[in-house]
Amino acid sequence: MSLQHRRTLLASAAGSAVFGSFTFATPAHAQTGTPNPDLAPFDDLLVRFVADQQLPGAQLAVSKDQRLVYARGFGLADRDQQRPVQPTDLFRIASVSKPVTAAAILQLVEGGATSLDTNVWQQLGLAAPADARWKRVTIRHLLQHTGGWDREKRFDPMFEVNRIARALKLTRPATPQQVIEFMLAQPLDFDPGSQHAYSNFGYCVLGRVIERVAGAGYEQYVQQQVLGPLGIRRMRLGRTAIAQRAPSEVTYYVDRSHSGAAVSGTTRAGVPLPYGAWSLEAMDSHGGWLASAPDLVRFACAFDVPATCKILRPASITTMFARPAGPAGFDANGKPKQVYYACGWRVRSLGRGDRINTWHTGHLDGTSTLLVRRYDGRNWAALFNAHSTPDGQRVADKIDPLLHTAADQVRRWSDGDQFQALL
Repeated sequence: MSLQHRRTLLASAAGSAVFGSFTFATPAHAQTGTPNPDLAPFDDLLVRFVADQQLPGAQLAVSKDQRLVYARGFGLADRDQQRPVQPTDLFRIASVSKPVTAAAILQLVEGGATSLDTNVWQQLGLAAPADARWKRVTIRHLLQHTGGWDREKRFDPMFEVNRIARALKLTRPATPQQVIEFMLAQPLDFDPGSQHAYSNFGYCVLGRVIERVAGAGYEQYVQQQVLGPLGIRRMRLGRTAIAQRAPSEVTYYVDRSHSGAAVSGTTRAGVPLPYGAWSLEAMDSHGGWLASAPDLVRFACAFDVPATCKILRPASITTMFARPAGPAGFDANGKPKQVYYACGWRVRSLGRGDRINTWHTGHLDGTSTLLVRRYDGRNWAALFNAHSTPDGQRVADKIDPLLHTAADQVRRWSDGDQFQALL
């Protein structure tokens, strides 16, 4: 029986079932996927975490030395239908989209279609900016979040598509191209390259660079040139409306009292935050992808052995994780920062030779995601269809250290390669 079809479900809220060593009394505690006694620390953690944090559902995949050894679902993908999370269900991955966009950009740099120090204003043929510093923003700046925009000082335009549409006298919501048009009329918050400030907008611009230099749509290029060679077939850009959910996509949950003004339609009536209070379509290259945890682990594994990587050369992988120059990579005393943002990945130097851990998190209303690559060849992805825990922490942030502990508790890593079984 394949991993996708091996499951144990509860028949009703009043029923009970035994799965491995666990007994559950509600469908919310259902588990899917094939259990592996060697990897029980991950089961123990996820069962306890989903219950303690009152989460609807979760998905976890783990690899060791480029082989998928674990892929399971926990809890519910849809509470109304009482449908358990399957190991291959699709989740909005939010900012875990950024490593995917960064890989596409570095691939185009490899091919000579652009360069890291190319001026994006000129490359995109944009209109004259209100702030001349726009003309100094490079692709490297955007990859490393040093382009000049600081959402903490003013606003994040990717969540202001209604405001931007009104300013441009457009039918809302604004598209990525229209967001850029609006931002050309706004001042930068700092000189490009002089500071690090996380910028969704910068990765929006990178998506348009991909389209311009590749001569193809962003989604099409990434699927064909980045994901396809890795055997990833189901990743796709998501849609805002619940009626446009992808097949096997989970439902996203927030507190019922939380709603926002609709970004589309004929009314601005309150809508559930995950389904219309912002535009997922506008977030494509910085936060718009859908994926399963095995998809993301397969992507992460691509960079574990640079010499055999199917999408980037070793030099580009080195660039992907390299420490940025200036304040982004060094403190005020010129000392290297232990944690820095490279090209699409956060990086932690372990202080032992060239050992590093790399990761990214993603957060949207109803979504929290985590992708981790460890120095020891262990990678994992954890996806949730809720944003926060009862104490207000983001789910991925709270489980992050716990997953490292679970991995360290594994005493025997079983052989296996279940990627093919999940296609």
